[in-house]
Amino acid sequence: MKKIEAIVRTSKFENVKAELKKIGIDFFSYWEAAGIGNEHLREHHSYRGTVYDTQYIPRIFISIVLKEANVQKTIDCIEKSAFTGEIGDGMIFSYNIEESVRISNGARGEASTAGPGDKI
Repeated sequence: MKKIEAIVRTSKFENVKAELKKIGIDFFSYWEAAGIGNEHLREHHSYRGTVYDTQYIPRIFISIVLKEANVQKTIDCIEKSAFTGEIGDGMIFSYNIEESVRISNGARGEASTAGPGDKI
């Protein structure tokens, strides 16, 4: 089993979510995150008289645990759907998972993870 974590632009999240659903990945966790990256933005930006702090870059953090067989197509899907070609598109990380347990039915290992065509 693997865990994929991805940090993507907030503007690309709906696209990433739709593309993941197309390949059968429709169960994952996500939350808003902020970070400091290599975009070299000004610390403050003024728009129509309102000053915005641009030092922190808003992003969406996505976490998916899945079977080994689904890892590469999931990474490819996120990479393609989050791409703008600009600095700050995000990052994708992959980790080994030693164990997982589905609390509702006690399923362990790969049987506890959701994947394309699997019923939760």
